[in-house]
Amino acid sequence: MIKLDSKGPVFFKQERVGKDGELFTIYKFRTMVENAENKGAGYRVKNKDPRITKIGNFLRKASLDELPQLINVLKGNMSLVGPRPTLAFQVKDYNEYQKQRLKVKPGITGLAQVNGRASLDWEERIEYDIRYIENRSFILDLKIIFKTFIVLFRNDNIYADKNPWDK
Repeated sequence: MIKLDSKGPVFFKQERVGKDGELFTIYKFRTMVENAENKGAGYRVKNKDPRITKIGNFLRKASLDELPQLINVLKGNMSLVGPRPTLAFQVKDYNEYQKQRLKVKPGITGLAQVNGRASLDWEERIEYDIRYIENRSFILDLKIIFKTFIVLFRNDNIYADKNPWDK
């Protein structure tokens, strides 16, 4: 369906920062036109962004675009639960407190995702990520995974009005 909707690859691949600052390639289903990060708003994605394809809009709303990250879990780059992986230019600006996010593998879902997703500002996301790292356990992971399904069905807070790296 992705190939029928627009030119370009089925998978979107991007370099992200993982545990201990290690770089890895994250996999997602492509939901935007090819090379979208070099067009328009760059890395910022807003609701009704014209770079989002028709199929991409559906995949994003259902969070199905994230499914290929299971490849990252199998490869050992990511976990099911943890802080979302960020881009290298974002990590470059981390202070010592924020660098704590790099103590664990990044996750497909996390405490910040089930407590507001993109509606949270950067400081709130960091607080949830650090809280997760300080309190992580099998039971907490199960609670987050369960709550993720609830959040997915509501499909709100997908887009941020302002991205944390905007100046």
